[in-house]
Amino acid sequence: MKIIDFHTHIYPEKIATKAVESIGDFYGISMSGDGTSKELLAEGSKCGITNYVVHSVAVTAASVTTINNFISDECKTHSEFYGFGTMHVDFEDKIGETKRMTEIGLRGVKIHPDTQKYNMDDERMFELYDYLREMKIPLLIHTGDYRYDYSHPRRLKNILKEFPGIITIGAHFGGWSVFDLAYELLGEENCYVDTSSSFWMLGAKRAEELIRMYGAERVLFGTDFPMWKAKDELETINSMSLTDDEKELIFHKNAEKILRINEV
Repeated sequence: MKIIDFHTHIYPEKIATKAVESIGDFYGISMSGDGTSKELLAEGSKCGITNYVVHSVAVTAASVTTINNFISDECKTHSEFYGFGTMHVDFEDKIGETKRMTEIGLRGVKIHPDTQKYNMDDERMFELYDYLREMKIPLLIHTGDYRYDYSHPRRLKNILKEFPGIITIGAHFGGWSVFDLAYELLGEENCYVDTSSSFWMLGAKRAEELIRMYGAERVLFGTDFPMWKAKDELETINSMSLTDDEKELIFHKNAEKILRINEV
């Protein structure tokens, strides 16, 4: 079966170690990977992952263009990759850079409100969200963290109400560490969620319940590499009593729809 890992982070080799350590410090965990494309591909190939959505987050506006160029270059080097660009609330020409992203082959935009330190529903982002909706460009958002309000799932709900039809993926079942609250807010909304960085907190049983609550047609498989090992994440989801049809949706069909892979 084709497996698309929809949530992975990669970094240039010269800064990868430092970047991974920084993320580990932010979450207070020991990271399992080194954050390079080489290791992502090596670990994924061991357990049957065929493709990856890769991205990196700009913590300052000044780094947006450099990161987008890096992700684009990695996608040109590795045919297994689909790239998402980054954006920052303080970046001046959001629409111009997003247009350039698509020109250099990127498929979507990723933001991380907590590390970028702005509310995801900040009105300074509205012009970008409207453009993404118009162009059907997907937006992957780190959502949820009991320590912060920037990424609260209610803010994603605000975006969905303000921009109906926008294609969004609320990472971590729509609310990392506040999973039940996230479902209360997003369960009936028109958005996707991914499984990344969730199994270790939820356990397989509760994660399976959330998949059924949201519906497999709204769920994407993601490892959050380099935070977790693909082998362990796949073993957890394969331990669930999901049907083959549900697995097909979660592992690749939903991703292919979002990425418009099979469109003529």
